[in-house]
Amino acid sequence: MDNLTDMTGWTALTLGLFTLFAAIGAFRKPGVWQQVVKEIENSPALQLISGMLELVTGVAVWLLNPWIPADILTCIMKSLGAAMVIEALFVIGFSDLYFHFWLRNLSHMHRGWSVVTLVCGAALTAAAMMRF
Repeated sequence: MDNLTDMTGWTALTLGLFTLFAAIGAFRKPGVWQQVVKEIENSPALQLISGMLELVTGVAVWLLNPWIPADILTCIMKSLGAAMVIEALFVIGFSDLYFHFWLRNLSHMHRGWSVVTLVCGAALTAAAMMRF
């Protein structure tokens, strides 16, 4: 496949780099994720905007990646896009419960979530770069 039109590679690279650098930011400034989630929890407008942004991003990731069983990255990205859509709908419909849940988890497992996010971002980035 032509590298310039490899949507799976580009979406994986973009999402991987975003995730990787979000984790780096969380390590540099501990507590930043809790602050972001608190701000979103306190603002109905931010709840709707964050849900809509994730919905649009999830739909784009889902639609841009074909399901090719022989290509594991396409299957992962397609599934990730679908999971983002489901999560976005949950955020839009049940944001009070959703953000309260994340505030409790992030306050107790900040380093753990940062490590998981860093590993996932690095894996997506590396998998995407191998396609180019």
